[in-house]
Amino acid sequence: MGAGLAALIGIPGIGLYALGRAIGQTVRVDTSGLPDQWWAAAILLTAAASWGILEEVLVVGYLMTRLRDLRWSLPAIIITSALLRGAYHLYQGWPMALGNVVMGLVFAWAYHRTGRLLPMIAAHSLMDVVAFVGPEVAPQSVLDWLNV
Repeated sequence: MGAGLAALIGIPGIGLYALGRAIGQTVRVDTSGLPDQWWAAAILLTAAASWGILEEVLVVGYLMTRLRDLRWSLPAIIITSALLRGAYHLYQGWPMALGNVVMGLVFAWAYHRTGRLLPMIAAHSLMDVVAFVGPEVAPQSVLDWLNV
């Protein structure tokens, strides 16, 4: 389920990124800043996993549970979780923040349906691996097309 969620969100997300770059509304991805050393990939993979775990546990698991305890309605919980996710991604530009709101809606709904965070953690981590390591290994023609 995690890989499916990653594809459902990540593939259109790459297109949204390219569109945002084309219209000048999305920042350029520069994830590493690390030297060209053997351990750089391990650092990027660890960062991807940590963000996947932290964001999904806090913004989906914790927030949704607490808001449910406060007797918020399910639509209000899902929308709040998604808007929070989008808000803290505004530094990437409004197209990517909007994409993160959509991701938040899907992830919050999936968590509500399954009660499981691991698929969202796996999907988020996988998407971050692609975003963090992809620019380091992708052919230059792909990077040029994406304006990376």
